[in-house]
Amino acid sequence: MKNENRVFRHVFLAMMVAVGVVISPILRVEGMCPMAHFINITVAVFLCAVLIGVIRMAVMGIPPLALTGAVFGAALSGIFYKISKGNIWAAVLGEIIGTGIIGAIVSFPVMALLWGRNGLTWMFYVPSFFMGTVIGGSIAFVFLTSMQHSGMLLKMQRKLGGEQNVRETLESEKTAAAQS
Repeated sequence: MKNENRVFRHVFLAMMVAVGVVISPILRVEGMCPMAHFINITVAVFLCAVLIGVIRMAVMGIPPLALTGAVFGAALSGIFYKISKGNIWAAVLGEIIGTGIIGAIVSFPVMALLWGRNGLTWMFYVPSFFMGTVIGGSIAFVFLTSMQHSGMLLKMQRKLGGEQNVRETLESEKTAAAQS
């Protein structure tokens, strides 16, 4: 059973990385990739964001913005989701703060110093990163909420070994159902 879960996790990670790479060109402009944010929030796994970023850079010729934008948002998305005990809005907020603000600001020295881009300011990437995360976050929120209502999110969490989050999600769903 343990080995089966490990295989499932690896296959799931590979599928999400593949989906992330394939759908990333949708709605993409320099510094704005909403579909990548959709995947980051959906998976909220640091490793997945890094793998997608590296593949996008290697295959599609995308600058290091694929990494500077992804890792902070995906990490904060997962952390906020965990701290909030399974609140999808918290995951979206983590992506917006992590990528839309922190990742955008960190992108300035990377692009200016390593890639030699001139005329950039610290806030140059913030508007496009922020809007990309809002768009991708909105899509992820709708997607994850529909998965939650159908019970599929809980099933996937169980399969991926997120037992603690599953218990917390069940408790929050019971509380929400009791209040309705």
